[in-house]
Amino acid sequence: MARFCWLLLFALAVVSCCGHAATVEHTFDVSNFSISQLCRRAIVTAVNGQLPGPTIHVHEGDTVVVHVVNNSPYSMTVHWHGIFQRGTQWADGPEMVTQCPIRPGTRYTYQYNATGQEGTLWWHAHSSMLRATVHGAIVIKPKNGDKGYPFPKPDKEEIILLGEWWNRNVFDLEREAFLTGILPDPADAYTINGKPGNLHKCRGSNRRPGTFKLKVQSNSTYLLRIINAGVNTPMYFKVAGHKFTIVGADASYTTPYETDVVAVAPGQTVDALMAADAAPSQRYYMVASPYNSARPGNQPFRKATATAVVEYADAGAQESARRRRRPVLAPPMPRFGDTATAHRFLTGLTALLRPGQPTVPLAVDTSMFVTIGLGFADCRPEQTRCQSPVFAGSMNNASFVLPTGTSLLEAHFRNATAGVYTRDFPDRPPLEFDYAKPLSNVDVTTTKSTKVRTVRYNATVEVVLQNTALVARESHPMHLHGHNFFVLAQGLGNFHRDAAVRRYNLVNPQERNTLAVPSGGWAVIRFVANNPGMWIMHCHFDAHLPIGLAMAFEVQDGPTPDTALPPPPADLPQC
Repeated sequence: MARFCWLLLFALAVVSCCGHAATVEHTFDVSNFSISQLCRRAIVTAVNGQLPGPTIHVHEGDTVVVHVVNNSPYSMTVHWHGIFQRGTQWADGPEMVTQCPIRPGTRYTYQYNATGQEGTLWWHAHSSMLRATVHGAIVIKPKNGDKGYPFPKPDKEEIILLGEWWNRNVFDLEREAFLTGILPDPADAYTINGKPGNLHKCRGSNRRPGTFKLKVQSNSTYLLRIINAGVNTPMYFKVAGHKFTIVGADASYTTPYETDVVAVAPGQTVDALMAADAAPSQRYYMVASPYNSARPGNQPFRKATATAVVEYADAGAQESARRRRRPVLAPPMPRFGDTATAHRFLTGLTALLRPGQPTVPLAVDTSMFVTIGLGFADCRPEQTRCQSPVFAGSMNNASFVLPTGTSLLEAHFRNATAGVYTRDFPDRPPLEFDYAKPLSNVDVTTTKSTKVRTVRYNATVEVVLQNTALVARESHPMHLHGHNFFVLAQGLGNFHRDAAVRRYNLVNPQERNTLAVPSGGWAVIRFVANNPGMWIMHCHFDAHLPIGLAMAFEVQDGPTPDTALPPPPADLPQC
């Protein structure tokens, strides 16, 4: 009996200390609903009638089950951005990469584990521009909850989801852009938690659009989970009168980094502690403004800002009345083209070293030099309203085309690759030149194809990502599915190996799943291909994916059953 009691107490202590794995289940009803935005009614496609969609809250090690019921008029998939999907590769979600789309009137259940990750990620549609309204947050807490944070426990947490809004139907907008070969129009507004803020004025009236409000208590600390769910626009983020301590990015902890401005590219997340230490007698604007990295500016963007309001809840009644009569305090924002501020923030983060965390592999098995950028290509036959040449994205001059009849992963699993993809993605570009300088005598015509790079299981891959300035210099946010990568170095201009290697951070480089490659510059990433399957790497500007700024890694099976790609689930959607 005494031994049983001791075992029971020990088990309770383990559960109390370390938590336990649970199954978190959601139903996502994807459908059209009516919303008032910019003082007009609009029909949008979203999840459960919410914009943003529901947040998935889990603890590290939990299993997530999401039943997606597609009651919308569009075929679509859902991607769980940043989730590793080890052992659940078929649940990653990019259309025609890991699965065929979920057709209207059908359903599909995604199941995956939130293992080996803590922090903020997000989910979004991975079909056309539907991710503009089909998106939401994923919060992964440590096994033992807030006690497991490697920073002081905040008093409260708040999701800050930055987005873009179009008055037009985004599916139609993307379809027109594809058919004509012309990049889509810029957003009509930017949003914070789905609302543009009161700096916008409705046409022909004195009314103002909706504004998100954050109530805070003096002398409290708030963990802001900042997500750029924007479609095509990097953002600056500030709160007037307040500063941040960055403690995480892309669900990886960072060395505490003090700043008053956050730069976050589409697809990226940032975890920031904010002390509520300003005067309660004042209201403060929270502002998201675009960072336009393109030179020249052929990627359209809107010169506007999104605002929310931070108010102190502990102001007295008399003080609150006075506060309402005062203007809301606004922070000075960086200029739209302020590359220096973005570069300083994005290169200033380093990883927080913790026992048991992955370290940088020092021996490289596969080394690649990959140019990324925009060029030109002939219209495809299905682009019926287009006139050649049109913009085309490419990596090493290969402009990626998604297959139409079979997903890449299914073709890989069944070893039926003929007509679906080829294994000849080049390790270097076909032509070397001054990448950072526009040249009139360089052929910028790209080749349309579906090329992948095959790597063996557990190989260490190093990729130099070099921006080209053939058509425009801009900071492309490159997202790798199924893996995190270490960012060893970044710089402006052309990559020079001897000089760059001396700058490699092999001790505590930031760990990311999405990297904003410096405008007119380069970055070096390194990762271990420890996840068998097919993993797309692409620009997270939605306008650049359908025009080909992507490639894919085909990771071979490992030597054991648990390091091999499992068979597809029985209910996997078919084309």
